[in-house]
Amino acid sequence: MSENRIAFVGTPCQIMAASKLQDYADSPIDVKLGLFCMENFSYKYFVNLLKEYDLKMEDIEKFQIEKGFVFLLLKTKQTVKIPLSVAKRIIRKNCNICVELTSETSDISIGSIGSEDGWSTLIIRTEKGEEIVNGAIEQKFIEAKEFNEAQFDLLNKIAESKISKNLERIEEREFLARPVLYQREKADDAIDKDISQSNFSDLKSNVIDVGSCVLCGACEYVCPDNLITIDDTKPRMKGECPEDCHACFAVCPRTFIHEDLRNDNSKPIGDFIKVLTVRSLKHTQGQDGSIVTTMLDYLLTNDIVTDVLVVDKKDELAWKPYAKLTKAIDEVVRSGGTKYSVCPVFKPLINLKEGAE
Repeated sequence: MSENRIAFVGTPCQIMAASKLQDYADSPIDVKLGLFCMENFSYKYFVNLLKEYDLKMEDIEKFQIEKGFVFLLLKTKQTVKIPLSVAKRIIRKNCNICVELTSETSDISIGSIGSEDGWSTLIIRTEKGEEIVNGAIEQKFIEAKEFNEAQFDLLNKIAESKISKNLERIEEREFLARPVLYQREKADDAIDKDISQSNFSDLKSNVIDVGSCVLCGACEYVCPDNLITIDDTKPRMKGECPEDCHACFAVCPRTFIHEDLRNDNSKPIGDFIKVLTVRSLKHTQGQDGSIVTTMLDYLLTNDIVTDVLVVDKKDELAWKPYAKLTKAIDEVVRSGGTKYSVCPVFKPLINLKEGAE
């Protein structure tokens, strides 16, 4: 496993899961590129919503969300606008308790909020991230400008809006006795004690059954006996947890989180070293100025990582996302663009783990 150095691209909840995997498990993830994310949609419900507009998934060339609308660029070159107020009804339940916009535990966060068209907002969070970004600038993979005060104000305003709105939803959930564990402010030793007493049944009752599962697949990856399987709905277990195994509960991004990873809701975009607005000098395809594709290209070209873990869409099922591990730049380019749905992102690591055993 140690031979693999993987760059992982994910949304805030997926990045949190990757960070917990680094803390609690033997993880090959070395670089985390986090995406800005307001919410994600249920694929099944998205298909049903499109029927109201006499559309199918296979009719769509590209998705984009901005200015209060879901924009659908069709293969006929027509554009269909669906108000976000309508699309809200197909948002996945777990998104309503997420108070993180900018993937705060990543090495580098990337999104479009605050930057002008053709440019992306890039947040450097760690020394590793800073070294990577500086190298990408020096080798002319990207160009960068300083983020100005007006851009900061917009980004902070939108991040604060997500936090305040979903904190209210968390309060509503907990009034109905549905626990939201990941926002609990507990001491690390108390968290460790709770984890030591918890297994899949606790994960099921506190996360899965109350609609908080993010479908990331971290639990499936860490299960030492391969008892957990995850498909498009939720994780399931066949058999009984090994004695004294608490791995699935520990790595879930919606269970208790140690203080060093926990969101500080007084800081709308989290801790960072520097914020830039950047543009790719290598690639033009994809959303957010193709910066994610360009950064992955830089990492692979310079052998900083051996592979990248990205989400592509299935050929046989239009816009259905699936995770894949690759070291080929052309595959990275083809996977560019937002899918607006979710899948078990850590599934490709299972084969990697089994191959190393």
